[in-house]
Amino acid sequence: MELYKHQNIKIYNSLSKSKETFKSLEEGNIGMYVCGPTVYSNVHLGNVRTFMSFDLIYRYFLHLGYKVRYVRNITDAGHLENDADEGEDRISKKARLEQLEPMEVVQQYTVDFHNIMNKMNNLPPSIEPTATGHIIEQIEIIKTILEKGLAYIVDGSVYFDVLKYNETAQYGILSGRNIEDAIHNTRTLDGQSEKKNPQDFALWKKAKPEHIMRWPSPWSDGFPGWHLECTAMSTKYLGSKFDIHGGGMDLKFPHHECEIAQAKSCNQTDPVNYWMHANMLIMNGQKMAKSTGNFILPNDIFTGENTILSKAFAPSVVRFFMLQAHYRSVLDFSSEALEASEKGFFKLMEAVNNLTNIKAGRTSSINIKAWEDACYSAMNDDFNSPILIAQLFEAVRYINLLKLESATLTQEDLDRFTTLINAFVFDVLGLENNVKKDTSSQLGAVVEVLIKLRNEARANKNWALSDQIRDELLEKGIQLKDGKEGTTFSIN
Repeated sequence: MELYKHQNIKIYNSLSKSKETFKSLEEGNIGMYVCGPTVYSNVHLGNVRTFMSFDLIYRYFLHLGYKVRYVRNITDAGHLENDADEGEDRISKKARLEQLEPMEVVQQYTVDFHNIMNKMNNLPPSIEPTATGHIIEQIEIIKTILEKGLAYIVDGSVYFDVLKYNETAQYGILSGRNIEDAIHNTRTLDGQSEKKNPQDFALWKKAKPEHIMRWPSPWSDGFPGWHLECTAMSTKYLGSKFDIHGGGMDLKFPHHECEIAQAKSCNQTDPVNYWMHANMLIMNGQKMAKSTGNFILPNDIFTGENTILSKAFAPSVVRFFMLQAHYRSVLDFSSEALEASEKGFFKLMEAVNNLTNIKAGRTSSINIKAWEDACYSAMNDDFNSPILIAQLFEAVRYINLLKLESATLTQEDLDRFTTLINAFVFDVLGLENNVKKDTSSQLGAVVEVLIKLRNEARANKNWALSDQIRDELLEKGIQLKDGKEGTTFSIN
């Protein structure tokens, strides 16, 4: 069903720094590229939030009936330790430290990434290309940029000439950085860099003798620059111009800025219509990042094996927690926030389950069309999942009224209401109704009430009732232990 023909989506475009009406290049079809993980370590929750944000966007487009080609890459080579084209390749470094082949490192953490994406119920992309699988394409792009005089060779390495490019285009158009200001504020480190200018970036790096990952090229045995792979893979699978490019806010500069320069140099056109960036997850008041050690792994949340949270939380609860913030907003991670989200999650799922027992009435006292319009309005406003969730809790209120027979819906409206709730909860938000509620705290509270009743019986010398409470609890696997400090219990 082509719902998209009846919806007017507004997307915040990082390029124009404003919300724009979305119009795909080809009606009914969308090309979307999202920067994927560098697979040298386990994916942390901050990374997961970015991929989940674009999963929400992907899901909504699919719900509206678009045919989406969603490309998300795997970076398995070329990502150096810093953005100054210095340091060691992250995967090569991990391989050296653990005495493994680089592709063993890649395989291990790619599998981990996919496992976490599956647990979080993220849909797989249409295509998931790797940097190492597109070395030839990257070399061809470098050749084109060299032919156009926008790059130069130094001792087997190739660098993009930012100042030359800036004579006819604008380097900094996405991030808003002014190249003249950058030059003015940059200290020249004579003799310490082979670049003409500090702003230039690597298209190809000549490999040092100890560098493990290397490929032959016309310039040297070496490896591609990190920024190049996304240009090669996005244009190969989506064309020289496509609809959406996404990633984390931290990739806006220099990664995405360099992508624009590379693609425009090759194809003389702006490569992307809508640039989208997801904001960060913070913990302990700081950005969640591997480099600072301020991060938590998803599996540690699911198992409860961490020192930050009060208990374990299911993947769908964590997903619900993250969707309660807009993808462009900073989200603060804490045990208290997860506990609150868990309560909301179970309240929503209970209502969805209750919906199956609602009987239709002769008339409708609830305006389902107005509620439907409010849900679509939320998602059409730059994929505003928090507002959608607020509308779903309005639906929870409706369901409770219907359950109490304080409101009614005709069969037609009830069917429509049920279809829409399931679509928004499961298809668009991607939540799963398979999480078992942890009742251990309620059980403990009930046992404490029985202990109190038993103590009262003992105080009244009602030994028969006291023994009955103790013995029946024991039959259920709950053993009472009387001691100097009072009565405690254990569950067998």
